[in-house]
Amino acid sequence: MKVSKVAFLAFGLMSVAAAPALSFGTVRGVGQNAEHERITRHALACGLTGGGNDCLESKTLQELAGGDHDFGAIGIPDRGEFITKNRAHCDSGDYLDVPGYPRDAATAQGALAACRAWMREKFDEAVADAARLVDAAGALRPDQLKTPCLFVGQIKGKAKCNVIEDLGIVLHASQDFYSHSNWVDVADASEPIGPENPPGLGKTGRAAYIDLRHDNPFPPGLITGCFDKPPEKSHCNYGDAHRVKHAVVNKDTGTIDPLIGAGTTARGSHDDNFAHAVEAAIDDTRDKWLAFRQKLTETYGSKTGALMACAIAHDDPLGACVR
Repeated sequence: MKVSKVAFLAFGLMSVAAAPALSFGTVRGVGQNAEHERITRHALACGLTGGGNDCLESKTLQELAGGDHDFGAIGIPDRGEFITKNRAHCDSGDYLDVPGYPRDAATAQGALAACRAWMREKFDEAVADAARLVDAAGALRPDQLKTPCLFVGQIKGKAKCNVIEDLGIVLHASQDFYSHSNWVDVADASEPIGPENPPGLGKTGRAAYIDLRHDNPFPPGLITGCFDKPPEKSHCNYGDAHRVKHAVVNKDTGTIDPLIGAGTTARGSHDDNFAHAVEAAIDDTRDKWLAFRQKLTETYGSKTGALMACAIAHDDPLGACVR
């Protein structure tokens, strides 16, 4: 059955509106202000970060980041089946080293390892999907470069749109890692450490743990908040022993444009935690695009890999990209 883009987007908006904020925001409304889109644009828009293959031109970036009336690939995990999948948002990696905590450290670490494995799976899928950008002679295939894209339930289409879809899912999870974890956080020193005020690691910049080029060690003390299903206050509770919740640790919403400013969640509004999460997510998003281009070169060779990257980055690949 053919689904119109307008009808599909309307359904997606209803799905998001019916759910709590599970990640940096995707829509403009219901407490969100398209934080995923804004982070992605800060990271990859031409004019903000270099040129050539270092950035994505405007129409291509629209497909990835979305806009006023379009989720973009970055918004795929915030609708449909992925909304409550912990691995798609790096959720439920919670643990506190206190007596009686209702979860052990190994299980918590396993949840974050699952999120990293999910990013790796979709990253590798993006590299594999890029193969269809070129023909047997190594020339670009015009029929595989057409946009706009329609992202419907992971149904594969044209190669360029498939790659953008895969990368959007990767970037959503990696951006959520910074919002949902304590990587950049500073805890509230005026309150006791516990499920309502978990310790922060106070880091700056991207985390080596989710660099997909290498298998790096798990950072001691890293956690994310527990998410089961809405309403959040009714879940992740075990009698008097409450787990650290997504609602407590997330830094999902706040001001990004024209400048990165204040967060609007409890954790995000404390001590610039939101701004630090956004800055780290921008840094990581830019690095994920670089890692993807490097993997294309490693997989397909320098000339073909560069041609593939050019085809993804540019709005008019046949005019801009020369083998």
